[in-house]
Amino acid sequence: VYYNRAAKFAHVGDVLFRGSVGRTDLPGGDHAALIASIKDKLLPLGDDIGFICGHGPGGRFGEERRTNPFLV
Repeated sequence: VYYNRAAKFAHVGDVLFRGSVGRTDLPGGDHAALIASIKDKLLPLGDDIGFICGHGPGGRFGEERRTNPFLV
């Protein structure tokens, strides 16, 4: 994950997607750890922080906090 505080922007790769989260069904995947990382490290950056993911549309952490079924 890359975070630019001045730009209020993060590149989250395949950790978080609009309305979803990264895959954890692959070898070494840990769903609980992924969700904990998102909730403990990304979302505290602020609701107004925008993000772009590895593919697909990006969004804002606040929107994901309120609407992403994996995070609510």
